[in-house]
Amino acid sequence: MRYILENEKLRVEIDSFGAEIKSVISKADQREYMWCGDKKYWARTSPVLFPFVGSLKNKEYVAKGKTYPMGQHGFARDMEHELLRQSDDTIWFSLKSNEETLAKYPYAFQLRIGYQLTEQCVKVLWEVENTGNEILPFSIGAHPAFNCPMGEQESKAGYRISFGRFAEQPKNTACNTIIDSNATLLPVDVIHHHGNTRDTGLAVTEDLELTLQDGMCDITEGFFDRCTYMIEGNQANCVSLIDPEGNEYVKVLFDTPLFAIWSPEEKNAPFVCIEPWYGRCDHVDFRGEISDREFTNFLEAGRTFHGEYVMMFR
Repeated sequence: MRYILENEKLRVEIDSFGAEIKSVISKADQREYMWCGDKKYWARTSPVLFPFVGSLKNKEYVAKGKTYPMGQHGFARDMEHELLRQSDDTIWFSLKSNEETLAKYPYAFQLRIGYQLTEQCVKVLWEVENTGNEILPFSIGAHPAFNCPMGEQESKAGYRISFGRFAEQPKNTACNTIIDSNATLLPVDVIHHHGNTRDTGLAVTEDLELTLQDGMCDITEGFFDRCTYMIEGNQANCVSLIDPEGNEYVKVLFDTPLFAIWSPEEKNAPFVCIEPWYGRCDHVDFRGEISDREFTNFLEAGRTFHGEYVMMFR
């Protein structure tokens, strides 16, 4: 089922399958900001990654002494989510653990995904509730794909990516990050990042450097052929896409432990993904159980994790 949120500025369409945003259209000029999901390049638009982010070593993991197979990014993106409630500006969906999920992920949970529309901003809200009686290990992340180029250009070469950092850190209350879309941002000089292997999608050890000018880098031919850019260490809290005329048309604000920038390698795909993550793919040398995975979150029984990020459209 498709659901609509709209105001005077934007029209947002969300699919209950995966609780995934499928479209964000500017009412002023009918511009579509989100990638259409053409499977020639990538068949998704903005999947929610849960309970894993990224690829797992040998496409499996160990929990409670048992080995479970698991595909990239978990299973929430490929399941129907229940509509919890909807108002004029907000909608919430829910996915609860069941026999299907417990067979491949032996933990009880309720995942709630919300979208709140304000002016030209869409705030994405995540709640993970531990409904079991043991520690819940999980990861969660975003994977929104934005059209790039936006116009009639054949390539995104000439577009730019801008990286910024909050002048003041967001307010954190009981694991709930409060992102202010009017926050003052400072430019970043250099970004250190990790890549991944093309055949397995696993993280490599090598620390790579992306030099910026005034907080920006150019998207050149082959820019995304190198790797997925995975940035850790709170180096930036805001990533924007800027067209060749210098207009910032998408801005993503977050306060996650890491984030990624991606577009399919060697395809000249007409979109760029900006991905805030609470979790990451396994390292190429990873050995251990689910509790040993880097950036895993651990939630006590009866507790709820809160997270959010904001997308601004101009």
